Amino acid sequence: MTVHPPVTRTTTAAEGLPRWRFTVAEIDRMTELGIFHEHERIELIGGEIVPMASKGRHHEILKSALNLHWARRLPDDLLFTTETTFRLSIDTFLEPDFVFYPKAEGWSGLTAATARLVVEVADSSLGWDRGRKAKLYAGFGIAELWVIDAVRLTTRIHRSPGPDGYTAVTDCAADVPLVPEQAPALAVTLAALELH
Repeated sequence: MTVHPPVTRTTTAAEGLPRWRFTVAEIDRMTELGIFHEHERIELIGGEIVPMASKGRHHEILKSALNLHWARRLPDDLLFTTETTFRLSIDTFLEPDFVFYPKAEGWSGLTAATARLVVEVADSSLGWDRGRKAKLYAGFGIAELWVIDAVRLTTRIHRSPGPDGYTAVTDCAADVPLVPEQAPALAVTLAALELH
């Protein structure tokens, strides 16, 4: 029996033509009906469904090491979720690698205003995560975004969000301690992680 990989049905947008604008609730319903598979990698941006790039080996190794690091150091008042559907508006959700938020509010209280730190781990999607996606997070007021280059182990820290993007952006090498402004207990130095 021959097994064929699933077909990704994508197309390039027909600029200038009207397109159907989906809502998060409609995508949730389509997932319930099996139109989208629960683990299909998509994001909804301004009502448009955008397929996400597949994850590379470097991404998975670094994400695993960060997961262990942060699980051991998580303050009692915080929670974190990996690869969650982060609903930012009625027509936009993104799927960050990590999002940290107050335990008191719980996952149901997770919003752009309650997120303490959002982390994107990138290899093939680095340009997208540092560019358009960072601007989206800033537009929704995410206070602090880290985009980590999983191959080079460098981090771009974004702070001070505004409608046109982040006004404070810092690039950090692997040996520089990364310390979140709103959760200093989560500090990490990428070069010190066990990556295997």
